[in-house]
Amino acid sequence: MAFDEIDKKLLLFLQQDSKQTTKELSYKLELSVTAVYERIKKLENAGVISKYVAILDRHKIDKDFIVLCHVKLTQHKKEYVMQFEREIMNLEEVTECFHVSGDYDYILKIGVKDMEDYRNFMLSKLTALQHIASTHSSFMISEVKNTTAIAL
Repeated sequence: MAFDEIDKKLLLFLQQDSKQTTKELSYKLELSVTAVYERIKKLENAGVISKYVAILDRHKIDKDFIVLCHVKLTQHKKEYVMQFEREIMNLEEVTECFHVSGDYDYILKIGVKDMEDYRNFMLSKLTALQHIASTHSSFMISEVKNTTAIAL
């Protein structure tokens, strides 16, 4: 889908704060409220805007121990891959899961309270999944960049 400059600005503003009213956006874009509303609806209907969410402060909810866990499956059979992906969707600690190339098959981003919480997660949930050959965990020291905004 091609975007004009107004669409790009509108999407940028919505990514910064999706709770802005159409009136606020219309002022920033120098458009009528109706024009802004119609552009937003067009972008939603086209699937460009897929949903609106609240982004939580991990520190305030005790989920600020972040782990990147590399997972290797025993085999790359389709049934193993599909089963792992289905099961990983049910683990609430896993906020992101990427099927990747290289030495490991998946990279998981996991948010828990602390090391003890991560140990419990590993022992009772992750290693309980079938077809995992090995894991390798890296722990976040500090967050350098974290954004949900996508540049257009």
